[in-house]
Amino acid sequence: MKKLLIAIAASIGIISCGSDTDTMHIKGNIEGLRLGTLYFQKMNDSAIVNIDTIKFNGNGKFEFEVPLAEPEVFFLYLDKKDQNPLNDRIQFFGEPGEIEINTSREHFTVNASITGSESQKRYEDYLKTKQKFINKNLDLVEKRVKALMKNKTDKADSLDKLTATNTKRQYLYAINFCVNNGDTEATPFIALNDLSNTQVKFLDTIQRSLTEKVSKSKYGIMLDTYIKDYKAQLQKAKDSLN
Repeated sequence: MKKLLIAIAASIGIISCGSDTDTMHIKGNIEGLRLGTLYFQKMNDSAIVNIDTIKFNGNGKFEFEVPLAEPEVFFLYLDKKDQNPLNDRIQFFGEPGEIEINTSREHFTVNASITGSESQKRYEDYLKTKQKFINKNLDLVEKRVKALMKNKTDKADSLDKLTATNTKRQYLYAINFCVNNGDTEATPFIALNDLSNTQVKFLDTIQRSLTEKVSKSKYGIMLDTYIKDYKAQLQKAKDSLN
């Protein structure tokens, strides 16, 4: 599936070339930062590539500007020179216009506040609820381990069922969110990243819920291509059984 998504992304990059563009202007501040390097990045095929770079010496204020036609996912990666790669990359939906990103050196990812992007706001709404399901599963796994350590196999089996139920609810939430938010580019992005292995009928439903603008966006076209290839694979597997 990952190779398929990479191929789709590459084809979309070719389609996007030559389109009319607007401009995205990003500004912000990294509280507590004196020295370090900030990399403004995006996904290019299967790799994250640098668009621009700022070296800090004294304060954490920064600005970036890039041509942009539609909402797209970008990254800010902070090299703090502390030999610790964790909590150093912010992923966000950028879009044409003014975007402000404020955070701190010590908690670069967790403390990030992003304003000016409606796509980001919708995506954050989705992530907040998704995280609740993830936290629930982590809690259930911890309880299951403790049950097994006490040889309480019946309780462990019960916790396994609860985990499966919670995971199913998470998938259903993601599907419902996408169906009810077809007017944001965050929706096909979520479908491609979190629902790529779900039943194709659900992906079809999500695709039909997209507005015309979103369906013609980068991620909308990627989703359409992915569904077509997915169906072709299913048909090929079905034919091989006949």
